[in-house]
Amino acid sequence: MTSPGNGWKSIRGIEHQPRLRLFLAGMANVSKHLGRKSVLSARQIARPRLILDTFSNPNPGRDYEIELIFPEFTSVCPVTGQPDFATITIKYVPEKKCLEMKSLKLYFLAFRNKGMFFEAAVNSILDDLTWATDPRSITVEGKFAVRGGMSAVVTASGPEIPF
Repeated sequence: MTSPGNGWKSIRGIEHQPRLRLFLAGMANVSKHLGRKSVLSARQIARPRLILDTFSNPNPGRDYEIELIFPEFTSVCPVTGQPDFATITIKYVPEKKCLEMKSLKLYFLAFRNKGMFFEAAVNSILDDLTWATDPRSITVEGKFAVRGGMSAVVTASGPEIPF
């Protein structure tokens, strides 16, 4: 069904532009996690980048920034075994691929029991997201909660792909 004069098409009673319809159809073929119950395997926890899903950038000819904030990041101090809590903020300008958010949440959960220093965690996230999306630019910031009377903010930027 077509609405008069505006070029929009209806899909299941919801109107979408033809370009958006193609974009949504492509999403169904890409995501391993979206719309499904997700349980991480030992392999995914060992190599979290395998969890990440992407989808085609709906506007590849335009520079625009995507900011994703995950306030519930946890990892473990490799020396004391105590939990570290952080807010991870990702800002990136996509090239051909964008991050799918449910897979990103699962990716962050894979760090929950990993022993890593703050700097290693932030740089590992940067490397994995760069590997998955090959963005025009990307910055990952980790604001780690106070521990031992001190907080820390670690920021790493790309798009250098170190592999």
